[in-house]
Amino acid sequence: MRTFPDGFLWGTATAAYQIEGAVAEGGRKPSVWDTFAHTPGRIENGYTGDVACDHYHRYDEDVELMSSLGLGAYRFSAGWSRVMPDGVGPANPAGLDFYDRLVDALLERGIVPALTLNHWDMPQALQDRGGWPDRATVDAFVEYARALAGRLGDRVRLWTTHNEPWVIAYNGYGEGSMAPGVRDWKAASRAAHHLLLAHGRAVTALRALGAPEIGYSPCVIPHRPATDRPEDALAARRANELIYGWFLDPVFHGRYPRLLWDRFAEHGCLPDVEDGDMDEIRAPIDFLGVNYYMVFDTVDDPDENGPAGFRELLPPLPRTDCDWPVHPDGLRETLVEINREYRPKAMYVTENGASYDDPPRANGVVDDPRRVEFLRSHFAAAHGAIEAGVPLRGYFVWTLLDNFEWIWGYNRTFGIVHVDRDTQRRTVKSSARFYERVARTNTLP
Repeated sequence: MRTFPDGFLWGTATAAYQIEGAVAEGGRKPSVWDTFAHTPGRIENGYTGDVACDHYHRYDEDVELMSSLGLGAYRFSAGWSRVMPDGVGPANPAGLDFYDRLVDALLERGIVPALTLNHWDMPQALQDRGGWPDRATVDAFVEYARALAGRLGDRVRLWTTHNEPWVIAYNGYGEGSMAPGVRDWKAASRAAHHLLLAHGRAVTALRALGAPEIGYSPCVIPHRPATDRPEDALAARRANELIYGWFLDPVFHGRYPRLLWDRFAEHGCLPDVEDGDMDEIRAPIDFLGVNYYMVFDTVDDPDENGPAGFRELLPPLPRTDCDWPVHPDGLRETLVEINREYRPKAMYVTENGASYDDPPRANGVVDDPRRVEFLRSHFAAAHGAIEAGVPLRGYFVWTLLDNFEWIWGYNRTFGIVHVDRDTQRRTVKSSARFYERVARTNTLP
């Protein structure tokens, strides 16, 4: 039996575009993901998030569901296009009202709200004006942060600026596999820098408006050298710097990692860093969120991953249904390493979960033993990190509901609750019942 520290938060995480639906209601206008999803060939089976899990209309049912499972926190994102439909200008009252109602529903049931400002869904209007490669987007993001904090700052405890900014920058603007689907590594580098600058300025703005705890949630995917060749060791270093070093070193050390900086310079892809930028990016935060899912082996390959020049190989490990290698101890190692390198005041696992396709049986029961074991093993790894001195304060399982899973559409299911796509009926899976026992007792059996 492993017991977690008193006050440890057990919750789930979601993202606005993946669950809300109602894409043309309440004054909301298109985001880059609306545009991307409606572009033929981008999403498996042509799926979109137009309806998703209909959370916009069913939020109270979903909050009650979390309460019934004994969960103490809910990490959700606000839809930027719902709050600031044009990206700039006055906030949309109907959009703010929706998040007002959601936060009130959470608090009424004793669930801590944890709000993420940016989970990839920039307003299309802002992208049309240049998107993240345009420095003006930084100011637009800060105004958006102020609008939400002005309405919710007295009730939301945990505020996160960006979720996995490397996906926006490199998948979105570098290789083009995610929204907005641009293929330009110079634009990707500029986007990454502006995401970091927006983070720092938003931290300062949120602090001025009295937000209690402010943090940031990059994704950490450890890349290990596939061989003992020196070039593969360097490739693994570049991979780690691309995915998380580039987004953590500036926040905690006030500088970009040198190896990748030099590589970007060789390819003419350096961002335009102005005087004072790094000081703004380094605004102190209260917690660091870590999104962890998998590990990869790595080899040197100048034709892959743009200037970073590495190729990912699948290690000989079990895999989830989206082919992600399962390595629970990698979570413990990651938390320990991040804590040693950056010394954050507090840490949360802000995402961790697995895609397994376990449809309902004839009697309606959804039994997902592989997800139960995945969660059990990763919770144990998190406990091991706490024993090693990591200031871990909570754990958010990805995700509450089977949702619109980005480029996979509805073909991958990460939820601990099954959602019938035709009826929107929610069915609690066995993994949710397992999680309920952990959350209610604060122990791992």
